Amino acid sequence: MIFDLDRIRNFYSNFQFRIEKIRNIIDHPLTYSEKILYSHLLDLKEIDSKSKNFRDQRYMNFFPDRLAMQDATAQMTLLQFMQTQKCKTFIPTTVHCDHLIYAKNGSKIDLENTIKENEEIYNFLKSASHKYGIDFWAPGSGIIHQVVLENYAFPGGMMIGTDSHTPNAGGLGMLAIGVGGSDAAEVMSGYFLELKFPKIIGVHLKGKMNGWTSPKDIILKLSGMIGVSGATNHIIEYFGKGTNHISCVGKATICNMGAEIGATASLFPYDVRMKNYLDKNGREKVSTMTEKIKDFLKADIEVDRNPYNYYDKVIEIDLNVLEPYINGPFTPDKATPISKMKEEALKNHWPTRIEIGLIGSCANSSFEDLSKAISIIQQAKDKKLKISSEYLVTPGSKKVYSLIKEKGFISDFQDIGAKIFSNACGPCIGQWFRKSSKNNVKNTIIHSFNRNFSSRNDGNPNTHAFIASPEIVTALVFSGDLTFDPRKDTLRNEIGEYVKFEEPKTMELPKRNFETEELGYEFPSEDKKKLSVIIKKNSKRLQILSPFPAWNGDHLLNVRLLMKIKGKCTTDHISMAGPWLKYRGHLEKISENLLIGAVNAFNHKRNKIKNVITGNYGTVPDMAKFYKSKNIPTLIVGEENYGEGSSREHAAMQPRFLGVRVVLVKSFSRIHETNLKKQGVLALTFLNSSDYQKIQEEDIFHFYIRDIQPKKNVDVELIHYNGDKEKIIVQHSYNERQIQWFKAGSSLNFIKKK
Repeated sequence: MIFDLDRIRNFYSNFQFRIEKIRNIIDHPLTYSEKILYSHLLDLKEIDSKSKNFRDQRYMNFFPDRLAMQDATAQMTLLQFMQTQKCKTFIPTTVHCDHLIYAKNGSKIDLENTIKENEEIYNFLKSASHKYGIDFWAPGSGIIHQVVLENYAFPGGMMIGTDSHTPNAGGLGMLAIGVGGSDAAEVMSGYFLELKFPKIIGVHLKGKMNGWTSPKDIILKLSGMIGVSGATNHIIEYFGKGTNHISCVGKATICNMGAEIGATASLFPYDVRMKNYLDKNGREKVSTMTEKIKDFLKADIEVDRNPYNYYDKVIEIDLNVLEPYINGPFTPDKATPISKMKEEALKNHWPTRIEIGLIGSCANSSFEDLSKAISIIQQAKDKKLKISSEYLVTPGSKKVYSLIKEKGFISDFQDIGAKIFSNACGPCIGQWFRKSSKNNVKNTIIHSFNRNFSSRNDGNPNTHAFIASPEIVTALVFSGDLTFDPRKDTLRNEIGEYVKFEEPKTMELPKRNFETEELGYEFPSEDKKKLSVIIKKNSKRLQILSPFPAWNGDHLLNVRLLMKIKGKCTTDHISMAGPWLKYRGHLEKISENLLIGAVNAFNHKRNKIKNVITGNYGTVPDMAKFYKSKNIPTLIVGEENYGEGSSREHAAMQPRFLGVRVVLVKSFSRIHETNLKKQGVLALTFLNSSDYQKIQEEDIFHFYIRDIQPKKNVDVELIHYNGDKEKIIVQHSYNERQIQWFKAGSSLNFIKKK
């Protein structure tokens, strides 16, 4: 079964036509990103001949081609969609069950136990999918981004997804954007996607990778070059001859981790590698259509020749000299070339003994990725080497698992003592029951995932998690040493010889046709009128949503500080994953984890804040509930890139549910700022970031917002405990429509009124 073939055919027949119309408006050559963005504009009249002007604080309206959701985010998205009272989704939509599956004993038993434990959630997702015409992929079918790449992504298309790593589809030339669940619910109901028109970073890839260097190292290096917020409100567009030497799944890995540097999306131009991938996955009809318009599926030739004239920023990476990188710990942008790891580990006092190596996740779980790991393992067996660290493997999809099993790779993994987990996210998102971890014990793990925030993988804030390619992770598992460089270092084998690894080899993706049902897709019932959405009465896992109250139109006065946060505050800190994933469909219950991972700026402790009314200390959720019960509005204060990481809108819905009216920070992550706006929380930034220091624990805040307008700053009065008053100025990025969301109480309230 080839999904959406007619839709893709219609899209391609219109794509070329719309590009020609755009050329009549714009007086300069187009980047590939511009071609896709402009072709998906709701109204071409929005385009100006000086189109670069749109890359600065301009919101525009788009109609995407598709939407993808994973099970953790789909719950709240579907609950919101149900409020719109639509009977069918407006655009093709998929639900993928990959986040709730835990990693504990091994793939078979973990999957069985997870399905039993989450039966209520899966029944809800399946029944809602079938009722509203959504493609449903059952537990065990695979990680959302791998399944989308195999079955749905196509060059030139535009997709949104309720997962921050949705840009993975850029590896197949698709402009894919991570959004919050409210965005998704709106688009599903027929509303357009409102997006700040992004600036475009051109990354020029020169030369060709060699030796141990992999596509993963390109994004690991780039992360180190520009930092976790360096691409915020930007698309990263890769170009240059170096792109031709990178496989489709290698490109996807790079695009996937663009989320780690704040990019709205990342993508590569169409090439023969993408054609081959489509063909190998049984999508020859799509590749045939793509070939007919391939000249449109890349930047204009003048852009490649003079990139500095057309991209807002150009970064060059020479693949000829690029070496493997190991990034971390605690942040994905701390980039260390493998040749420098020994001195960096010594300087930073990192534990160099690797306890566990893990490969897989949505970033690196393709057949190609696992084949490179197998290349190392087969060498190790020949050289009589044994692993020195625990080794865990997560295949990306049922298709990938089937192919590696047919090739004998499963046996190769198991022969050296590896444990195979389900085709799901597992350890990458905290669904890992790590038996060997003692809380707060300092230790090191290394993985091929995309994120390594504190406590993310195993709940231990002292686990130093490092990111590398699957082949580097695998080689280091045999050494057990973070400072081991497989390019030049030797290992002593079981008979006392010193041996050295050779460069890993990649195996071509085999072509085999699968029946759709074999891959985990479940066909819906033909009689949708008889279908109903299954939600148990008095459920502890699912809760029907009630609309948030509208703004009363007055200033926000006598606001009290809930928490002033010190340092990095990701959506993991605001709303943890791991064991809390089970409550993603129950707003009241999941709100019990609000900010329990964030550090209080006044006492430097987690989940211990002062109740400024009673003087007592307690947990963040308890204090928030206290203020809410007394009708006292509260605010959260944070630092740079607040809300970095996952797209989870729970991090915006939970504070709103518990009475937080304002979040005031030095800067926001893109998705989280939008999520706050969607839920009716006032998202503000300091005009002068040093004003963060003025915020005291027992301050009273007056926000003068009665006349809130786009591009108009907001005056704030601070009343300190000693009675002193101080004024600061804060700013916002709301446009007219977003102000209407705030007035209505949420974006969904606004849409329902419309």
